[in-house]
Amino acid sequence: MTRRERAVLALADGRVFEGEPLGARGEAVGEVVFNTAMSGYQEVLTDPSYKGQIVCMTYPHIGNTGVNEEDPESSRPWAEGFVVREASPVASSWRATATLDAYLRGHGIVGIQGIDTRALTRHLRDRGAQEGVISTGDVDPRVVVAKAKASPGLLGRDLVKEVTCPAPYEWRESVWRLGQGYAAPPPARFHVVAYDSGIKRNILRQLVAEGCRLTVVPAFASADEVLALRPDGLFLANGPGDPEGVPYLAEAVRQLTERLPTFGICLGHQILALALGARTFKLPFGHHGVNHPVKDLGTGRVEITSQNHGFAVDPDSCAAAGFEVTHVNLNDGTCEGMRHRSLPVFAVQYHPEASPGPHDSHYLFQRFVELLMQVRGR
Repeated sequence: MTRRERAVLALADGRVFEGEPLGARGEAVGEVVFNTAMSGYQEVLTDPSYKGQIVCMTYPHIGNTGVNEEDPESSRPWAEGFVVREASPVASSWRATATLDAYLRGHGIVGIQGIDTRALTRHLRDRGAQEGVISTGDVDPRVVVAKAKASPGLLGRDLVKEVTCPAPYEWRESVWRLGQGYAAPPPARFHVVAYDSGIKRNILRQLVAEGCRLTVVPAFASADEVLALRPDGLFLANGPGDPEGVPYLAEAVRQLTERLPTFGICLGHQILALALGARTFKLPFGHHGVNHPVKDLGTGRVEITSQNHGFAVDPDSCAAAGFEVTHVNLNDGTCEGMRHRSLPVFAVQYHPEASPGPHDSHYLFQRFVELLMQVRGR
């Protein structure tokens, strides 16, 4: 009789879940969060915003469509570890090139399956996201819990430096079309510089589709280096961790917002707030999924949005920084969008580019281009 392999997931508060290995063997350390998407696990794994985190998928059956070469949102998976109830051993899709297990193994991502993900999700919902360890080697609960307690956490850490590009580059790929793949860019109307703090590829594609020529720069690029590129506008990307751990980016943004129309998403939304004097705070368990309702206070319209963040902007600090709140999360009332009262600057906390998720919020890329047109016409 073959002995079954064991794996454990231990949380810093002492809760332990036992299951079976998924993907690579070894240990994964990070903040454990849950994602409520039913699909899109490859985009989730390759979103750089998950650097420093172990992701639990709440949908019980993951991996049945395998993985492919078109859906990654970056060059590789960034999640520290992966937790599922049941991973499909078979990839059933005409686009699939590998199974989920093989993909995780190939990229060295340690995972666990066969645990009660509903119980884990309820625990994180009630106790908050916390540090955890997946282990397939030493599975002594006391040892693994001690490692989870010793993990540094996200507060104050600069994870952006680990995901940003090393040098500037041009992006020249537009959105995907069935039967055509990713399209060539349309004629460019504006030149936009995008700070890479962990940028997703579909953000770049959406901007290109709206007629933006894109230069992507590292998160450590100075304001002078950005201005030397003579852009028409500035884009601030998503990214991992605590926005207060990236003061150099906030300082550069502070200098640039008076010179350039600016659009921020997710971490970019938080960096923009800090740059102009507002505050951020850590959410109990964050927002991770593709079904979060957000209300546009200007139109009254409700959008179903894709989200992935563990920090948020303090709405009470916005007015003194010159911002007005434009979007609100209908689940918990947190700030999901803001615009500056006197500068051509706006941002949202959620992901209008989706991947995965609904397309309700694609209009925000058009809004940015309209802002660029308005500023050019002055």
